[in-house]
Amino acid sequence: MPRLSPGAEWRREALRTNLWLVPAIEVALAVGLYAVTHAIDRAAYLGHVHLPTWVLAGTADAARQILTALAAAVITVVGVVFSIVIVTLTLASTQFGPRMLRNFIRDRGTQFTLGTFVATFVYATLVLVSISPGAPGHPDFVPHVSITVSVVLVGVSMGVLVYFIHHIATSIQLPQVIASIAHDLSHAIELERGSERAVLEAGPSVGELLRRLQEGGGPVAAPSSGYLQFIRHQTLTAIATEKGSVIRLLYRPGHFLVAGHTMALVWPAESAPAVARELRRAHVTGPFRTLTQDLAFAVDQLVEIAIRALSPAVNDTFTALTCIDWLGDSLCKVASGWQPTRVHRDSHGYVRVITSHVSYTRLVERAFEKIRQAGRGMPAVMIRQLESLTKIMDYATTEERRTLLLDQAAMIMRSCEESVPEPADRDDVKREHDAVTVAAARMAATQA
Repeated sequence: MPRLSPGAEWRREALRTNLWLVPAIEVALAVGLYAVTHAIDRAAYLGHVHLPTWVLAGTADAARQILTALAAAVITVVGVVFSIVIVTLTLASTQFGPRMLRNFIRDRGTQFTLGTFVATFVYATLVLVSISPGAPGHPDFVPHVSITVSVVLVGVSMGVLVYFIHHIATSIQLPQVIASIAHDLSHAIELERGSERAVLEAGPSVGELLRRLQEGGGPVAAPSSGYLQFIRHQTLTAIATEKGSVIRLLYRPGHFLVAGHTMALVWPAESAPAVARELRRAHVTGPFRTLTQDLAFAVDQLVEIAIRALSPAVNDTFTALTCIDWLGDSLCKVASGWQPTRVHRDSHGYVRVITSHVSYTRLVERAFEKIRQAGRGMPAVMIRQLESLTKIMDYATTEERRTLLLDQAAMIMRSCEESVPEPADRDDVKREHDAVTVAAARMAATQA
C-alpha cells in the first residue's frame, strides 16, 4: 500500500474523526438503492418486466403495515445503538482519560453500525411513502421489490447489531485500547520515515541562517490561539520562496499557540509582514492535539493510561506494565525508523523553512519519567521499565543515546533504593539494571 503524504494523512484523519461521514455515505447509497428498486417496481407495475416468485406480494395496506413496523423497529434499535455509544464514551472518559474519546469516535465499526441502521430507516421510509393509489380502474402501486429489499436490509442490520455488541465488548478492553494507540503511533512513525533520495543544497548553511534569524529575524505572531495540529510544509516553503525569505518555526505540532505571541522568525526581517499575511494557509490550529505530525501525543496517551492505572484509586499494575511494553516497542521503532525532515528547501536547494521538532531525548523522557515517578515503591514497574530499556538499547547506535538510556536506568535504580524496603526486591531490580549496562557495553563494542 503506498504511503500517504502528511497532507493527505491529515485530511484522512480529519474526515475519520467524526460520526457523520460514514452514515452520510450509507444514507446516500440507500437513496441510490431506492431509486433503482423503485424504477424496477414501476416497470413491473406497468407490465414491462415480470417479478420472480420470491418477491414479497400483498396489498397496499399490508405493505404499509410491514414497512411501518420495520421503520419503527429500526429507529428503536438506532436509539439503543446511540445509548451504547454514549455509555462506551462515558466509560472511556472515566477509565482511560478524556483524550481517549477521539479514539472511540474515529472507530470505523461504530460509524458503520450507526450508518447501517440510519440508512435502513431512510430506505424503509422512502419505500413507505412511495405506496400510492392507482388511477381509476387500476390497482394501487405497491413497490414489491423495494419491500423485499427493506426486509433484507433489516436482516442485515440485525447482523450488524450482533457485530457491534461484540465490537464494543472487545474495543473497551484495556489491552485492546493500548494496542490501538501503539498501532497509531507506529503508523505516525512510518509517515515520518525519512527519504533516502539525494537533496540538492545551495546557499547559506543551516547554521548560518539560524544565526541570522537569531540576530535579525522578523517576528511573526500567531493569528489564533489553540493547539498547533498540522503544518503544511510545502505551502510554507512556497510562501518563503515567493517572498525570498527563510522561515524558522518556533513551535511544532502539539504545542499550544497564543494569539499575538511570536510563533516564527523570518529573515530578512522586512519579509515578516508579507509572510504573516499568508501564514493561515500553512498551518492548522484547534482545541485538541492530534497524532498527525505529533508523535509525543501518542506517547502521552500511553503514559496517561499507565499513570491512572498506578494511582491508588485504581491500583492496576498489570495495565501499567502493558503500557510500558508498548512504549518500549514504539521507542525501538522511533530509534530505527523515525527521521523527520527538519529543513525544507526549494527546487534550487536553498533553505526556506527550518522546523521545530520533538527530539529523541524528549520522547524517551516522556515515556519513562512520569511512570517512574508514579511507580515509586513498585518493583514490578521498575523491572519492566528496565527490561524495556534493555530492548531499546539494541537500537542505540550513538553514544549520546546510550548515555540517555543509562541515565534513565540509573534514575530507576536510585528510586528503587529509596522506596523499596525489601532487599530481595532490590536485588531483582539490580539484576535488570545490570542487564541494561551490559547491553550498553555490547552496543558500544559493536559500534567501535
